[in-house]
Amino acid sequence: MDTPSAEARSARAFRLGDFLRDQLRNIAPFITLLCLVVFFSLASPSFASLGNLENILQQVSVTAIIAVGLTFVILTAEIDLSVGAVANATAIVLTFFTAQPDYVNIANLPMPGAIAIVLALAACFGLGLITALGVTRIGIPSFIMTLAMMQIGAGVSAVLVRGQIAYTVPGLILTLGSKSIGGVPWIIIVAAALLLVAHLVLTYTRFGRYVYMVGGNREAAEYSGVNVRFIVGAVMVISAMCSGFAGMIGVAYFGSAQQNEFDTFLLDAIAAVVVGGTSLFGGRGGIGNTIVGLFVLGVLNNGLDYVKIDSFLKILIRGLILLIALIINVYAERLRTARSGERAG
Repeated sequence: MDTPSAEARSARAFRLGDFLRDQLRNIAPFITLLCLVVFFSLASPSFASLGNLENILQQVSVTAIIAVGLTFVILTAEIDLSVGAVANATAIVLTFFTAQPDYVNIANLPMPGAIAIVLALAACFGLGLITALGVTRIGIPSFIMTLAMMQIGAGVSAVLVRGQIAYTVPGLILTLGSKSIGGVPWIIIVAAALLLVAHLVLTYTRFGRYVYMVGGNREAAEYSGVNVRFIVGAVMVISAMCSGFAGMIGVAYFGSAQQNEFDTFLLDAIAAVVVGGTSLFGGRGGIGNTIVGLFVLGVLNNGLDYVKIDSFLKILIRGLILLIALIINVYAERLRTARSGERAG
């Protein structure tokens, strides 16, 4: 039986090396997740249980809904810093149009539940549309435009509640955010459904292909007849709608609506997308990567509670994980660019 020649073995090793370099952005998050699961399972036997898995899924559900919209945005090589503020503003608009208990000192305008939900969705759509027009028509960079929208969203929240806390939401939102069906929390089902729909859109629709084309090479997309302005504007609106919906569900999940309640979700959602391996430079990644990133963050946050790490050290560790993910993201992009240059040469 012939043994492979040295040249054949070298060629296979070279192809394997190329594959690993090309897939670094996808492999690294998965390995990180496995390492975290093994470590926390050994450190605390009660960590690896179905009950704790349900806890992790609940804890990341609101972040997951926001991250769906951010995945679309980042795939087009744009950014949305207003997601937390839009979630806050939408949640407060919802409670503003919902009858509150007498002890809630807010001069609101109670409406039937269905109308309150529609008005809240209209509010987040309007905020997203303003962002889209600013980026695509005026030409303001998305970083600056969404930074301004962050302040506008915070201002809307402040004006409506004036530092007070609201508690009551329409029955449908209360069910989706805090109730269960067959022992499974509705909030997990909603987050999973949105992730699935987003994956199908990005993978099997023309709009999804255009999102990847715009992020991968904007000039080439324009030459191919893609309406780049529309795609960029559309993903900004999608991001705002996802953030607003997460804000409404989050109010029911947390039990109250108040200023700045969702501010920390900006970093969490961006971290989920980037840690999962979606490229900050656009065109590579997707919902599958975001799901892995969500599990990494969920397992990390939950596991650190099990091993009783100092809460301030927990923040530092999360920051280091995000930094490592960013380094891998940039390094993977450089490898891909170098490989493209070699093939062109």
